[in-house]
Amino acid sequence: MDLSNLKPAKGSVKNKTRKGRGQGSGKGGTSTRGHKGAQARSGAKNKIGFQGGQMPLVRLVPKFGFKNLNRVEYCPVNLSTLQKLAENGVSVITPEVLVEKGITHKKELVKILGRGELTAKLEVKAHAFSAKAQQAIEAAGGTCEKY
Repeated sequence: MDLSNLKPAKGSVKNKTRKGRGQGSGKGGTSTRGHKGAQARSGAKNKIGFQGGQMPLVRLVPKFGFKNLNRVEYCPVNLSTLQKLAENGVSVITPEVLVEKGITHKKELVKILGRGELTAKLEVKAHAFSAKAQQAIEAAGGTCEKY
């Protein structure tokens, strides 16, 4: 076997039906569009979500909630992650260090959260801290500084 005689499996490839190419093709005349009406014309299309005159689902389902335009979104980093970094020899943790280690992205705001345990003494600089995380860092002899 070589590349020159490769073929698809028998019956797996079908030819495209050519509509509107004469009566002999079986798809001539109206080209499967029926007689007259909007759908028989070129350029005919329904609006997105149109359900044949039935009340569309978009209008049927009630609206709820809102989006707060002033929301500040943080990238969460837990104490367990900080402990792993400390075990790898990092003593000062800043957003730049977290980006360098691949934990966060460049423009993300970092919030330190309290999941996990911290035993290492660390100097942590971040944009926000949870109360539990701040207590744990200071209990381990470290410092918390907001950016």
